[in-house]
Amino acid sequence: MSQNNSSLIPWWKQTLLGILSLLIAAIIWLPSVHFFFTDDISQYFVKEGIAPKTRLIANRHLKLWTDPAFKAAEINKMRASNAEWDFMGRSFLVWSLANMGLRDPQFKPTALDIIDRITDETILLEKQKGVGFFLMNYFSPDEFKIKPVRSIFLDGEIALMLASRRMLEEKAEYKELLKERVDIMVERMNKSPVLSAESYQNECWTFDNCNALAAIRISDFLDNTDHSQFLSRWIATAKEKLIHPETGLLISCYTLFGSPLQGPEGSSIWMTAHYLQIIDEEFARDQYLRAKKELYKNVLGFGYSAEWPMSWEDRADVDSGPIVPIVGASAGASGLAIVGASAFDDKQFLSELLASLNLAAFPMKTGDTLKYAASNQVGDSALLYAMTLGPIWQKVNPVRDRSRLWHDR
Repeated sequence: MSQNNSSLIPWWKQTLLGILSLLIAAIIWLPSVHFFFTDDISQYFVKEGIAPKTRLIANRHLKLWTDPAFKAAEINKMRASNAEWDFMGRSFLVWSLANMGLRDPQFKPTALDIIDRITDETILLEKQKGVGFFLMNYFSPDEFKIKPVRSIFLDGEIALMLASRRMLEEKAEYKELLKERVDIMVERMNKSPVLSAESYQNECWTFDNCNALAAIRISDFLDNTDHSQFLSRWIATAKEKLIHPETGLLISCYTLFGSPLQGPEGSSIWMTAHYLQIIDEEFARDQYLRAKKELYKNVLGFGYSAEWPMSWEDRADVDSGPIVPIVGASAGASGLAIVGASAFDDKQFLSELLASLNLAAFPMKTGDTLKYAASNQVGDSALLYAMTLGPIWQKVNPVRDRSRLWHDR
């Protein structure tokens, strides 16, 4: 009886051959893994109209705001973790629906109905429950430097809700409400040497102040007012006092007097660059490219964003989400990188981010809805915004040419 040839090979050689085979297989197959998760970008992003999977994501949010039990369950779940998420989920959805109504006139009546429901309820809750209702537990009204106590986080995002709705269709009631918010924001921002208002006690967040700038700019477009000098002064001041020297990126948080509290963060800068597009296109472009240089990562075709550049590191928080060990991927930063890549028409980065989204966020299609199991309402609404943005910014700055971004990289 013939002896099995493998028994003639010493065990250690068999082990080495096995390891070598696995390494060769890995070299061949690992670089191709991302293809199994890479989706056609046009399923999510189109220049005109609404992409198919974008509609599926929107459908779930529409059901949330038309089914009281579903809405209560989802909002209570988020508020148990972070009251800010409840608020930001509303904001991103309103901004998304306004853009969707501009993209598809047949969708406009639905968009207007849901936008008004969300906006009216949010303003009412702020009035009835107070400023702290949508803020995190460390909110301390007695420690605010500017009185009466307000948060530019709330004022800016509500102002942008009102402005976005009016960009879709005018509403007289919202015109006065927007003017009131803008006047308050400008007055309070002017009380700071760095032209910024507090989100929390003696904390000025770049994300929130740039959101306010975008709302002010759109209100000028809508109402023929002129805050251009204020906006220009803010940019000049930021360049002088709010830049991280090692990277040239805007820091994410600072005191009312401009002392840095936190350095650049991915969960801030991608969205901030988008806000700045209608304030100062060149500065916005500069910030996006710097963020790409400092935070962009790619492993085997899967794109993601780090939360901090190599020259600055902090602890993970509610904005960053958990940081994946070794590779340094931030869920919060990567999600908002999709907004940045969409805003600056960075198709390659978008494709890589979508591959990571499909790999790590676990998309779940149920009937005519789509959600991501690893995300939540605010995460999915931010994705929806990334997939629909464009029309409002384009109406305000119609001569913007995003293709210039790539001509001199």
